[in-house]
Amino acid sequence: MMAEKTTMAFGWRVYGLGVMALGMACLAFGDFDPGQPVPENFPARTALAYAAGAFMVAAAAAVEWRRTAAWGAAALTVYYALFVVILMNGRLLLRDYAVFVTYENIAEQIAIAAGGLIVYASTARIDTALAARLTRLGRLAFGVCALVFGGAHFVYMNLTAPLVPKWLPPTQEFWGYATGIGFVAAGVAILTGVQARLAAILVTAMLASFALLVNEPMLIADHSSHMNWTESAVNLAVIGAAWVVADSLARPKR
Repeated sequence: MMAEKTTMAFGWRVYGLGVMALGMACLAFGDFDPGQPVPENFPARTALAYAAGAFMVAAAAAVEWRRTAAWGAAALTVYYALFVVILMNGRLLLRDYAVFVTYENIAEQIAIAAGGLIVYASTARIDTALAARLTRLGRLAFGVCALVFGGAHFVYMNLTAPLVPKWLPPTQEFWGYATGIGFVAAGVAILTGVQARLAAILVTAMLASFALLVNEPMLIADHSSHMNWTESAVNLAVIGAAWVVADSLARPKR
C-alpha cells in the first residue's frame, strides 16, 4: 500500500529548468557542459555533445510534467551519476586527485544527480520505505556537496572574493568567507538532520543570490561566452536541487 509522500513544490520545476538550460547551452554551442569533460579528440565528439544536449532538454522537460516527472528524474539521475560523475569525471579524478577544484566540479554534478534522485523518489510509484531511503541518500549526497562547495571558497579565496560585487559592504573577502561558512554549516545541518530544512532553504537563497549578483552580471557582460551560459545554468540546476532537498524535508501533507 502506497503511503502519502512529501509533496514537492516549485523546487522540482526550478531543477528541471536548470538542467534544460544546460542542455540548451550544449545545443547552442555544439559542445559539452565544462562539467562534463570529454576529450577533444574523442570520436564523434560534437555529435555526442548535441545528443547529450537533446537528452538533457527532453529529460528535464519530462520532469516539468507530473505524469512523466519520475521518468525524467530517473533518466537524469542515471545520466549524471553514471556517465557524468563516474565515466567523464572519474578519469579526471584519477589524474587530478590532489587538486581541490576537481572535487568541486564533481560535487556540482553529484548535487544535480541528488536532486534528480529525490524528485524520482517523490514522484515514482514505488514503496514508501524505498522512497524514503532514496530521498535520504539524495539528501546526504547534497550535504556532502555543500561541504565541498564551502571548502572551495576557502581554498580558492583569491578567486572567490573577486566575484563578489565591490559595492557590497563590508569587503569582498568577508562575503567570500561568510558564504564558505554558510555552505559548511548547511552541509553539517543536512547530514546530521539538525535544522536541516532551514539550512536547505538558506542554501537555496544563497545560491539564488549568486545568480543575481554574480552569474547574471557576468552573462550580461559577455553573453557570447559558453562558460558564462553554462555557469548560470549549473547554478540554476543546483538551486533547484537545494530547493528539492528543502521540499523533501517539509512535513507531508495529510
